[in-house]
Amino acid sequence: QVQLVESGGGLVQAGGSLRLSCAASGRTFSSYAMGWFRQAPGKEREFVAAITWSGGRTYYATSVKGRFTISRDNAKNTVYLQMNSLEPADTAVYYCAASNLDYGLGSAGRYAYWGQGTQVTVSS
Repeated sequence: QVQLVESGGGLVQAGGSLRLSCAASGRTFSSYAMGWFRQAPGKEREFVAAITWSGGRTYYATSVKGRFTISRDNAKNTVYLQMNSLEPADTAVYYCAASNLDYGLGSAGRYAYWGQGTQVTVSS
């Protein structure tokens, strides 16, 4: 069992930056691939970024590539999402998730554990 708690969301102007954190409980955090997803009002949840258990591979949605960076610190049981050059279209609730698989990480169905989400609002 893994429990995930996101933090770091908030209101920011377009062009600004935020760093989201996701703290995980449990001693086996380092064995899970981690992902970030987001859901805007009236839209389906969409993939944002993922990182393998070792941090050796990362994956990004086309819409955030070059602006967002996912990283993890297994010693702190935490995964991060650094978001730069934010746009109003990035406004959503952001969720972190944990997967015991290391493939197909762009699909929400690969993830067994989810956090409650943190709101990110980007004003124009």
